[in-house]
Amino acid sequence: MNISSFDDLLSAARQQPEPQRLLFVFASAELPEDSTPEQSARFEAGQGGALVPLMCVDKTPEEIVSFTALADEARQFGQPWALVFVAGMSGSGGRAPSSQDADALLQRMVEDVKRGALDSYLPFDVQGFPVRLG
Repeated sequence: MNISSFDDLLSAARQQPEPQRLLFVFASAELPEDSTPEQSARFEAGQGGALVPLMCVDKTPEEIVSFTALADEARQFGQPWALVFVAGMSGSGGRAPSSQDADALLQRMVEDVKRGALDSYLPFDVQGFPVRLG
């Protein structure tokens, strides 16, 4: 499946045979204190930096109207973010995973973002478009 926007992901999650729970880690990019002048210049040009998890949440696809609504909700917490990392959990027996079921995976996601271990997650920018990291 080609995911060209967050809303594509949302649509795909709603079409899965078992109910889903989506996990989100919102992160900002910061310039590390020990950065080199070259790294500082790249950061000022909008590239590089260290990802810092700011907040996390889990929701069923039905709880999300659109990316715009999710982004507006995140902005209410007053922390500007640059990327949101998304993962999904599949339910079973016609039941979506609960928030309690998602807690451990959500915490692992936060730690993975801190470490830069991002291969298992889909990153989206503030407009809801997928981002290629690398």
